Amino acid sequence: MSAGMAQAAGTGRTKDLISTVSQISHTLMGEVAKVIIGKEENLLRVTVGILSNGNMLLEDFPGLAKTLLANTFAKALGCKFKRVQFTPDLLPSDIMGTYMYDQQASEFKLRPGPLFTNLLLGDEINRAPPKTQAALLEAMEEKQVTIEGITHKLPAPFVTMATQNPIEQEGTYPLPEAQMDRFLMKMSMGYPDRAEEKAILARRKLRGKDGHDVEQITSPKKVVAMQKALETVHVDPAILSYIVEVVQRSREDHRVITGASPRASQSLFKTGRASAAIDGRDYVIPDDIKRVALQVCSHRVLLKPEAKIRGITGMHIMRKILSEVPVPVIQ
Repeated sequence: MSAGMAQAAGTGRTKDLISTVSQISHTLMGEVAKVIIGKEENLLRVTVGILSNGNMLLEDFPGLAKTLLANTFAKALGCKFKRVQFTPDLLPSDIMGTYMYDQQASEFKLRPGPLFTNLLLGDEINRAPPKTQAALLEAMEEKQVTIEGITHKLPAPFVTMATQNPIEQEGTYPLPEAQMDRFLMKMSMGYPDRAEEKAILARRKLRGKDGHDVEQITSPKKVVAMQKALETVHVDPAILSYIVEVVQRSREDHRVITGASPRASQSLFKTGRASAAIDGRDYVIPDDIKRVALQVCSHRVLLKPEAKIRGITGMHIMRKILSEVPVPVIQ
């Protein structure tokens, strides 16, 4: 086979691979949309986050289906799901696990904690003390935990979806910048409008029960394969320059103490590839970056006190940057 034919064959395989990722992703979002009504943008963002193998933070008021969102995605993905209610007395061993003595075997055996799952929901994560929050850092970043000096790999895929209440802050421990930076995206669900809330009630009446029936669309093994398939998505040098410019400008704004980190650049790179794959493309366009840039970068921007007093947020900073940075033209 000539070099040209080999290249053409490789391109064909890549397109087939990305087409499969796109098809499964849309089927997945369609299945979840049967349960989560009127939140198509968030379903897309969560799908992007899962394909990017990243962690997500949901900051919103109680009762807005944050837990239901995570549980429904886990069922549709065919993944193991664990939920941890974070409380002030929660210890690191409560989530990581610990070694217990087995009298029959006369040895210590690991009793895995809820971290040993595919999709972990950390409910009200800011209610746990810093020591327990820190125990999540290794799991979120390295996909592993160290218990009594022994390192254990977590099941693949491993994705953390954490929630926190933006209003009720009494008795909470705000997440440190190091942990905030480990969340690929931060998003909110928002209240449903009148039509959506009526549809929620209508579907509940039709089901005749509180629970939801969710069809399994894929499996953990296929999810990992889809994550690896993103490596075949082409990213033009002009797109790389665009990502860098957006992130660099967040550090140069006079209203911020610290801007988005290099981890934000890598996150935009990964989410851009995931966005392109969901659309069935094996190449990234600027709209793929802009689609989730606010959710990827805004929570990483630390504002000066005077800016906070004026009501400025990371969202304001990033919206301004995205409106000002020239969009590259991809040939």
